[in-house]
Amino acid sequence: MTTVPDNQAINEAETEARIRGICFKTGPPRRFGVELEWLVHDVHHPAHPVETARLEAAVTALRELPLRSSLTFEPGGQLELSSLPAGSLTALVESAAADLALVRPLLARLGLGIAGHGHDPWRPPRRFLATPRYATMESYFDRRGPAGRSMMCNTASVQVCVDAGHDEPGPLGVGRRWRLAHLLGAVLTAAFANSPLRQGAPTGYRSTRQALWTAMDPGRTLAPPAGPDLRAAWAGYVLDAPVMAIRDGEEAWAVPYGLTFRDWVRTGAPRPPTRDDLDYHISTLFPPVRPRGHLELRMIDAQRGDDGWIVPLAVTVALFDDPEATETVYRVVKPLAETAGPEPAPANPLWRSAARHALADPELRAAATVCFTTALEALPRLGASPAITSAVAAFTDRYVARGRCPADDLLTPVTGKEYRP
Repeated sequence: MTTVPDNQAINEAETEARIRGICFKTGPPRRFGVELEWLVHDVHHPAHPVETARLEAAVTALRELPLRSSLTFEPGGQLELSSLPAGSLTALVESAAADLALVRPLLARLGLGIAGHGHDPWRPPRRFLATPRYATMESYFDRRGPAGRSMMCNTASVQVCVDAGHDEPGPLGVGRRWRLAHLLGAVLTAAFANSPLRQGAPTGYRSTRQALWTAMDPGRTLAPPAGPDLRAAWAGYVLDAPVMAIRDGEEAWAVPYGLTFRDWVRTGAPRPPTRDDLDYHISTLFPPVRPRGHLELRMIDAQRGDDGWIVPLAVTVALFDDPEATETVYRVVKPLAETAGPEPAPANPLWRSAARHALADPELRAAATVCFTTALEALPRLGASPAITSAVAAFTDRYVARGRCPADDLLTPVTGKEYRP
């Protein structure tokens, strides 16, 4: 790959080489990570907005903690902890749990708490961060409607990161893992759907968060087209995605209309793009599975409870990194491609049903049942602690075995009806 300084202009060939070089870093799957997003709320009045001064005080205090994870904040004030890569599921869980054990009591002393919901069930969207990145992003998404602003300010997720896999064929090959992610992703969306409410009222979706992603700019939120050459498909996707911003120092940035990165490279107007511009552009693309050297699975709603996040992390790692489990689950989810059809995720019928109906969809329920059973069998082989396995077993009994998801718990007190599959 040609080396180009970050601040020097790049041509189309250099751009494609850069994309291909950083998207899929292949090799034996060894490591994984997790990004945990949380809604920050007043512990006594969770439906009330938190004043900017209180959030700023919390940010300052949290940055003094000796966390192992990277601490960041999303536009609406959501807190995010991004783990370091780990080679052991138990070690990863222990590390993230230790960080949360520092974060929660500090926030409690400030009268604040963190809640795991895929979409804020109480409050309308309100942007907390006033940086040029998020002001530009808000302006860009507002052109298509309110979904982008809600996504920025009101959503939270459990994002699981796994290695891309081998270049060779087989259950741990990058091609197989890429296909698995886009079919299993619908099952994970359904099983962990946890965002049925907006400002206290049902939205008609069990994962409103996923519905928002589907309603947003398709050029940056849908999956790349399928094809035998993953690197070529991703490079084409990046080049043909609309440019969200042309940055200019610290002030307001230009928000172009209809300019793809390919157009920008070819025309060089209003100024030639640089490698730094390319890296920033890639950071504004949000498909359900994002290749960042590793694979970042972005479809899982944040989960309630102190340890609710452990279950999607454990299930995903087990189904991707245990060869026997991966082979079993791939055979189970492969027929889902017929339901999905030719449209990319998350806009195809399979993913839409996952967002709206979750495990009330019989096909998704049947697939989830096998997937969770397979994960439970695989976790001991991966050295998972008994506590992790017990958490997955309890979730399976409470939800998957009954065709339910966490969203159904939230709907019952609002609708007055207990969900029955």
